[in-house]
Amino acid sequence: MNPDVRKRLASSVETALESTNGLLVVTRRIGDTETEHFFSQKNSCPDCGISIPELQPRLFSFNNPFGACPDCTGLGETMEFDIDLIIPDKSKSFDEGAFGSYNPTSAWQRTRFQAVADEYGFKLSDSFDSLTTEQQQVLIYGSEKPLHYIYHKQSGEGHSVYNRPWPGLIADMKHRQMESFSEAQRESYEKFMVRKVCTSCNGRRLKKAALAITVGGKNIYELTQLSVGDSIQFFNKLKLSETEEQIARQIKKEIQDRLNFMKNVGLDYLTLERQAATLSGGEAQRIRLATQIGSSLMGVLYILDEPSIGLHQRDNQRLIDTLTYLRDLGNTLIVVEHDEQTLRTADWIIDLGPGAGVHGGNVVASGTPETVASVKESLTGQYLAGTLKMDIPQERRKGNGKTITLSGVTEHNLKDVTVNIPLGVFTCITGVSGSGKSTLLSDVFFPAVSNRIMRSSHQEGTYKEITGLENIDKVINIDQSPIGRTPRSNPATYVGVFDSIRELFSTLPDAKARGYKSGRFSFNVKGGRCENCQGNGTITIEMNFLPDVYIPCEVCHGARFNQETLDVRYKGKNIADVLSMTIEEAAEFFAHIPHIARKLETLLSVGLGYVQMGQSALTLSGGEAQRVKLANELSRRSTGKTLYILDEPTTGLHFADVKQLMEVIQRLVDQGNTVVMIEHNLDVILQADHIIDLGPEGGFRGGNIIATGTPEQVAQCSESYTGQFIKEMLEKATGASQ
Repeated sequence: MNPDVRKRLASSVETALESTNGLLVVTRRIGDTETEHFFSQKNSCPDCGISIPELQPRLFSFNNPFGACPDCTGLGETMEFDIDLIIPDKSKSFDEGAFGSYNPTSAWQRTRFQAVADEYGFKLSDSFDSLTTEQQQVLIYGSEKPLHYIYHKQSGEGHSVYNRPWPGLIADMKHRQMESFSEAQRESYEKFMVRKVCTSCNGRRLKKAALAITVGGKNIYELTQLSVGDSIQFFNKLKLSETEEQIARQIKKEIQDRLNFMKNVGLDYLTLERQAATLSGGEAQRIRLATQIGSSLMGVLYILDEPSIGLHQRDNQRLIDTLTYLRDLGNTLIVVEHDEQTLRTADWIIDLGPGAGVHGGNVVASGTPETVASVKESLTGQYLAGTLKMDIPQERRKGNGKTITLSGVTEHNLKDVTVNIPLGVFTCITGVSGSGKSTLLSDVFFPAVSNRIMRSSHQEGTYKEITGLENIDKVINIDQSPIGRTPRSNPATYVGVFDSIRELFSTLPDAKARGYKSGRFSFNVKGGRCENCQGNGTITIEMNFLPDVYIPCEVCHGARFNQETLDVRYKGKNIADVLSMTIEEAAEFFAHIPHIARKLETLLSVGLGYVQMGQSALTLSGGEAQRVKLANELSRRSTGKTLYILDEPTTGLHFADVKQLMEVIQRLVDQGNTVVMIEHNLDVILQADHIIDLGPEGGFRGGNIIATGTPEQVAQCSESYTGQFIKEMLEKATGASQ
């Protein structure tokens, strides 16, 4: 094109765009054929005229106001008032306090509801479920008809009369929440609300403009619905034009690399939109690990605390390959780990011990795995050498012939599965990471059983039917949550042994002479505790923008009791001395008092002899808290019809601790009880009487029952990854015995 013509054309286009606010129509004629081409500087549609904003990365982020759905601010859900929470008991009336936060003794509230009742023909003493459908709808959603309110003032100075429509319970509570003066008042209304999918974005969290843009036929929301594994396939198959390929080449490579990093640490089953709050500790740690791989740094010291938590043996090897890759880049890795596969791969092992707590704290062995295996003083070494091991049971329990059947489970990725839980046996639920184990046991099975047997109110996952519950009398979920939420909780108080110890101190001659009751020896009760620190043993100094500082109490010096209480002694020890004892020391100290010794023996039996009697519950690990709960169950009289549910109880446990834990589990089953446990540890799985294996993969490629039966039966299933590893373990055990 002639330069002068190009210049005139450019000037004409610029003038046209200025005159038409960024719109331009170019007419092109070839012969008798004339075509129009529409151009816009503002991404405007030629038909409807609607324009979208300039495409920027922030448009596709629900964390940025520029791209977030304006109605739910990018959350994908909104808080809405729910009538079932406002009126939880529909058999009650307004007079009986049925309507949420509406006080029936309030003159103003009574006036308003009386006006509705008078207009629609019911009484305030009528229960909600006895009202007609119209009356219920008016109460909930309101009416446009003005109502005649007569409000008698409490001062007795007459009354006011006016007309006003009744807005309805839901609209009225919304108004009351918005008009609340304080944040605490507004939050108090949240107990009447539930989370619902945003009706504007249907849970997609983004503006319509962002969702209208697609790559490979998918918008960004649809792409984030894919698992990591499927996302890898999507980008591998993505076809772009030559120009698009040049533009996207580097971006596409970065995306594929990062997705592959997540796959290599065993997270290919996670969907990209998975909320961080729903990730397990191990999953979150492996995502951070994948981030470090992507940085390709060298000369870095990485410290990891049990990254194999929650990993199936098949996925564990991927994690190990990732760790060795980081090492080979020139980095140093220090890993706290109990997994045998990881220990055997390590270049160097530092083994601490020989025992736990006061019995540990020494370096027992250090060197290569082979070197540590040759050190007899090392428990870890003895397990690596095979000198110590968990024996595989020669016979599997048959149970009592009764089962609990859960049918039609479709929660999350479970695909209409039906499971039979045999009673009177030890059952393991297995499967690769993300196959649906926790969904089945923790989200569906436990809530369904607990709500019917224990009359709890847990939210239940989706299923059709559950039968066989008449064969059990209680269900107990022994998880790794803390045994208490305050520093005042400790193992002694949790299992109830501290009550017996306080009773003992109250019967001593010194205590009787002074008139002390058992409450005198509690650090939670006024009288015996140190009032300067209120029985905490420490004084908390609030540092405003810094973490609080705790200093020992200058009056009791951490003893938690006043001097008069500490003067009472049993066998030379006061109550503070007893709380400072380890459980092992206390068991010997109270050996001649059966009802105290029995409870302490149960704590010893789960391997907690090294824990102090008064050790704060907040300082106990998840595994220790779980074993305290087990000890508490062991100390109770067994009915033989209890169902125990555990989710990976071996997390954070050494080989020796696992063996001790399994002895406790087997004791519970030997008493006729039923134990159902999610587990990846092969030594534990081989102890099971019955296995339910889920899979075959994680995410939406899982959710099916692959195999059921004894470990020997599951080992014959070639489709089961768990079965393959069990088969290898059984063959190894058979070879060793020969």
